[in-house]
Amino acid sequence: MLICKVVKPLVSTNRIRDFEHKHLQVVLDGSTQKVAVDAVGCVPGDWVICVGSSAAREAAGSKSYPSDLTIVGIIDHWDPEAAKATAAGSPAPTPAAAKPASGGMAS
Repeated sequence: MLICKVVKPLVSTNRIRDFEHKHLQVVLDGSTQKVAVDAVGCVPGDWVICVGSSAAREAAGSKSYPSDLTIVGIIDHWDPEAAKATAAGSPAPTPAAAKPASGGMAS
C-alpha cells in the first residue's frame, strides 16, 4: 500500500470500454505523479491509501479491470512532516491515552 496525496482529477473521455465510467485522480507518490482509479470519492488535497497490482484491479471492481493503482481509502489525518521526522530517527509523538468506549459496562 502507498500513501499518496490527491492533486487533481483527470478527465479522459476517450478510453477503452473496460475502463467503464470510473473516476481517475492524479496523485503524488513522493515527487512522482501517478494516475489512480478513485474507488472512494476523494477530492484534491486528500491524503489517500492506494493499492497496486492485482489488488488495484480487484479494488476497482474486477480482476480483469485495467488498473495498476486504485485509491481504497481517505486518510482522516496525516502529517507528512511528522512522518519524515519519525523516519529520520526522531522520537515519535506519544499517543494520548485511550478513552473507554461509551455505553460499555463499567468494571
